[in-house]
Amino acid sequence: MEMLWPGFLYLWILIPVLILIYILILRRRKPYAVRYSSLSLIREALPKQSQWRRHLPFALFLIALSSLTVAMTRPTSTIKVPASNSTIILAIDVSRSMCSTDILPSRLEAAKSAALTFVESQDANAQIGIVAFAGFAAVIQPPTTDHALLETAIKNLSVARRTAIGEGIIVSLDAIAEFDDTVISPYSEAEVTPLPAGEYVPAIVVLLTDGVSTTGIPPLIAGQLSADRGVRVYTIGFGTDHNNTIPNCGFPSQGGGNQFGGGNQFGGGGGGGGFRREIDEETLKQVADLTGGSYHLAASANELEEVFKNLPTQLMTITETTEISVIFAAIAALFISIAVALSILWHPFP
Repeated sequence: MEMLWPGFLYLWILIPVLILIYILILRRRKPYAVRYSSLSLIREALPKQSQWRRHLPFALFLIALSSLTVAMTRPTSTIKVPASNSTIILAIDVSRSMCSTDILPSRLEAAKSAALTFVESQDANAQIGIVAFAGFAAVIQPPTTDHALLETAIKNLSVARRTAIGEGIIVSLDAIAEFDDTVISPYSEAEVTPLPAGEYVPAIVVLLTDGVSTTGIPPLIAGQLSADRGVRVYTIGFGTDHNNTIPNCGFPSQGGGNQFGGGNQFGGGGGGGGFRREIDEETLKQVADLTGGSYHLAASANELEEVFKNLPTQLMTITETTEISVIFAAIAALFISIAVALSILWHPFP
């Protein structure tokens, strides 16, 4: 807890002064008590009072005064509150191996279906964007609340060669920066001040891949850039370890290229071979841990939908500094009210 006006704490000096005055008043009353102590009949007729009853109202008054002094300093507290809006980037691997049919009808089609279900389950205020990555990454749909645009972008995803997981994270960060002024783009030359541990912006990246990064910026470097900006990355490994198919995906046997959603050309070689599950789980776990996210493994379409369902996107919070002086003022008012009530009850006016 911090205080905007800590100088008011000097008023606490009044508390020992008031205690001293209270003691002097009590001592001054004693001679009168002794002077008339011979009137035994009067003394016996008066109700006997406990010492704690005699002093409790004054003690409550001092507590109220202390609380009121704290309220005057305008104390503040840092709390986490639900974000009024959030940004979610779905970064989906569209490398050639996503055509594998170990998960029917294919890994890519199962991922599309799970992504569509995920989008429909989100709050209407959530800004959702789509990033696709293979040999490089591109924003297929900038963050938007229009679910129709997101549905079209997801359905139009198609595959390309190679896998650049780190590029997927970098482009996702850049997409978030376009909508959140507190997040600095990784392509910007502006200096980034890393957020304190445990503090995050109301934005996350959900990265789905079925393989190992083969090109582009290393995933761990991209993960560190994300961690510095307070953007959590939730990584998902997708696929089985019993796939022996060699998907063609409509590629010619040599060279060439293809497009995926939004007309982004992905050329170059790569791919080929039997696409067993060769997920770089260790790296995906490290990226998730580094950024404050979590890693999930899905070996079926149902498991993937369950992973998307359990992502903590509905619980995004932001850190705010709130003044809490009203709490201490209320405490002071409560104790003063109790002190007055007890004084009237135990020492009624004649």
